Amino acid sequence: MPYLVAADVATDPAGVRFRKLLARPGILSLPGAHNGMAAIQARNAGFEGLYLSGAAMTASMGLPDLGIITVDEVAFFIRQLARASGLPVLVDGDTGYGEALNVMHMVRTFEDAGAAAVHVEDQLLPKKCGHLNDKKLADAQDMAAKVAAAAKARRHLYLIARTDAAASEGIDGAVARARLYIEAGADAIFPEALNTAEMFRAFAKALPGVPLLANMTEFGKTPFFTASEFEAMGYKMVIWPVSSLRVANKAQERLYAAMARDGGAHNMVERMQTRAELYAAIGLHDYEALDASIVQTIIPTDMPQG
Repeated sequence: MPYLVAADVATDPAGVRFRKLLARPGILSLPGAHNGMAAIQARNAGFEGLYLSGAAMTASMGLPDLGIITVDEVAFFIRQLARASGLPVLVDGDTGYGEALNVMHMVRTFEDAGAAAVHVEDQLLPKKCGHLNDKKLADAQDMAAKVAAAAKARRHLYLIARTDAAASEGIDGAVARARLYIEAGADAIFPEALNTAEMFRAFAKALPGVPLLANMTEFGKTPFFTASEFEAMGYKMVIWPVSSLRVANKAQERLYAAMARDGGAHNMVERMQTRAELYAAIGLHDYEALDASIVQTIIPTDMPQG
């Protein structure tokens, strides 16, 4: 249905709806969606929440994931996903786009754009994908100050603190940071780039009762685990951050190669979303019906007839 009708829009703030999902038994699966169409397709597949990855977002813009985009650019993507799907969206907040005041500005901007949750990481700029080498960590107390600032600024946003410390400080160092971030006001912890099931279990065992997020990215340091396997290891949320973009990019690459080779796209038609499928996904006919129900020609009856 068109999102323009008030009855079709959720009344609870997005953060409240996200918390309700987490309050249910089981793990919350959050597939990455890099634009509004991906968000619709994820919702139609049955997912109840989404993840907006900084890596997927920047790559879709033709940029590397080095913390070089702005809060307002991210907000543009948040609005797409939240509007198109109506689902709660967890957003990658990178390092918070600066220090404490910048983090507070980010939280308010993301809430206003429709975000349900955000995670902030303890890297220094220029930040890197969590599965790359030579990441530079922020001082743990400085990161805790950012978490406290975010907690103070938020109205409903669910706050997740990400730590990249396992690679350089080991599990014990990452756990110590996580405890500090929870004390500062984080609702949950995201331990990034753990590379064995034993590491995932050890981290969860060290933080009983703390909601944890697992990252199941492809081509990284983490072996493939399913959502149910992460749940069994003690995790409450799992994301697949760049999967949708990777598949879409590969398909587009093949399309352009075929067009250059064949002089047109005619040999790729069977791999395309049809016009009917596209219109059904975006609800074109619902919008047309809504427009027709509102914009009706009314013939005046009390005017002089010439």
